[in-house]
Amino acid sequence: MRLRSFASLALAAATATLAALSPAQGAAQESSNALSTSIPEDFAELRIKDERVQRLGYRLAVANAPYCETTRPSLGLLLHDIAAYGEPDRLRSALGLTGDIAVQAVVSGGPAIELLSLDSTIESVAGTPVSAVPFDRKRKWSRMTELNALLDQSLDRSGTASFGLADGETVTITGTPACASSFEIGAIGKRAVADGSRVVIGEKFPGLDYADPELAAVIAHELAHNVLAHRALLDAQGRKRKLVRATEREADRLAPWLLANAGFDPQAALRFMQAWGPDHSGGWLLRKRTHDGWDERAEMIANEVAIVRARLDADGMADWKTHFQREPETQID
Repeated sequence: MRLRSFASLALAAATATLAALSPAQGAAQESSNALSTSIPEDFAELRIKDERVQRLGYRLAVANAPYCETTRPSLGLLLHDIAAYGEPDRLRSALGLTGDIAVQAVVSGGPAIELLSLDSTIESVAGTPVSAVPFDRKRKWSRMTELNALLDQSLDRSGTASFGLADGETVTITGTPACASSFEIGAIGKRAVADGSRVVIGEKFPGLDYADPELAAVIAHELAHNVLAHRALLDAQGRKRKLVRATEREADRLAPWLLANAGFDPQAALRFMQAWGPDHSGGWLLRKRTHDGWDERAEMIANEVAIVRARLDADGMADWKTHFQREPETQID
């Protein structure tokens, strides 16, 4: 839904540096001063990851909007700032862009795909020209932060957002109600995190190699943290070990509900934990002290899947707002 924030710009070096050309491309460049028109392999890989995370996150957020306390219209769109990458002139040329802000991913079936396409150059966001928002080389994420804020304000105010295109046309897109969370790939290594308003999947997170339902389970777990306002709770009460573990249990247990509403098999949450847990979550002796052991987490998820399926059989929907049982530790007056 939102523009790429690039809060951690190590991503530029890790995934989009155009110096990572093949030997053949490198030799060709030495013999010519012309800009390469080939899209770098690392950037192409990043784009695939971006598209998956956007698509799965959009599906989860829209399907669960009826149960989320806080919603915001979603466009099914990810924009990025070419100036934040290494060698932006070469990347701009390779993508056929005339400016720095462009479409990096657009969700099939989302509102934006009707009016915007991959690698469309964006000249203005919500009525503000991109040229009016300066690019700070020392704070490369700052322009995206300001454009993000303009976009969110427009969506909150009217449910729509306008974009000026390179050919002078302006398109206005009406968003689809969604749980208020954005989704992105970030330079956080093998982690996946939620910060209250974003779900960030590390560019090296092992779950990116899993099938869509299992990756959706990861995103659902992090989205659960956001929709249950865990960040605000921990900020207010302090990150006590018992409370952190309770929030992790809730996210594990809510994930099957979120998956079911989005048309995924809720069992995918259990399959992910069984595949990921033994190698990454720790067992009885090596578990993180802020988390239950992966085997305990798998058992809790399996129990919750049975509850979700019972609700689906009874009501045809997974109304977690009504039927999900919160952990006692998170119920703080």
